[in-house]
Amino acid sequence: MTITNNIHDTALIFEGGGMRASYTAGILNTLLENEIYFDYVAGISAGSSHSVNYISRDIERAKRSFVDLVTDPKFGGWKSFFRGEGYFRAHYIYEETPYPEATLPFDFNTFMSNPARLRIGTFERDSGEIVYYSKEDIHTIEDLMKIVRSSSSMPIFMPPTYYDNHYYVDGGLGGGIALDIARKDGMKKVFVVLSREKGYRKQSTKYKGALKAYYRKYPVVTEALLNRHVVYNQILEELEDMESEGKAFLVYPDIMPVSNREVNYHRLSESYRLGYEQGQRDLVKWQRFLSK
Repeated sequence: MTITNNIHDTALIFEGGGMRASYTAGILNTLLENEIYFDYVAGISAGSSHSVNYISRDIERAKRSFVDLVTDPKFGGWKSFFRGEGYFRAHYIYEETPYPEATLPFDFNTFMSNPARLRIGTFERDSGEIVYYSKEDIHTIEDLMKIVRSSSSMPIFMPPTYYDNHYYVDGGLGGGIALDIARKDGMKKVFVVLSREKGYRKQSTKYKGALKAYYRKYPVVTEALLNRHVVYNQILEELEDMESEGKAFLVYPDIMPVSNREVNYHRLSESYRLGYEQGQRDLVKWQRFLSK
């Protein structure tokens, strides 16, 4: 079967946000169910998981990744955190679950067959460079999942990811919304799925001393964490300007009922339901923007 896409002039961008992606998974699945297929998709952190699930057109996996997976006893918790495996057990989540007989099978063949362009952003620990990987960098499912893990390695709560002779931490350190690469790639319009309510602005961290101590060997990580709110808020302002010019559609959650570290299945399930219901309600607005 030949896979085709029908949105050619607009970038689909997924913001990260850890387990807040349970809500935006409902937005993602509304797009897929209504056959809204973008040919350019970019994501960072949890948004990278959304991006690859979207390109593989896997409605079930999109939900399970941020709702059902928390019921897996191997998912994580404080015991795994203190063992050095991370509060979210990154190796297990990204590198052990995506195979056919495993917990969260990934349709790699559909993913690779989809002609949509992909950009996944991550943060190189030692240089501070924001690195964007594309489908041209992906040859195996192992490549893909290492890249998604690299983008999603939440500071402190997950260990850095070693891939391609580099250590990476969460791509959110570079701002968290892949507007820069979409512009660089020539995209004039964007459809951005955000994981914070309208009007939200990130505040500076309260734990400057603790961060400096924890990352004392990696000053560029410390600097990025301390400056993250400035970069993030600048991106939001750029997006709002684009929206006022008719060049962006920003999907804000009506309400964000969970934190980025939520692990309660019932709360995550409710979060997904709310996101999905918002998608059903707002679908006509999206279609109107995308048809212009």
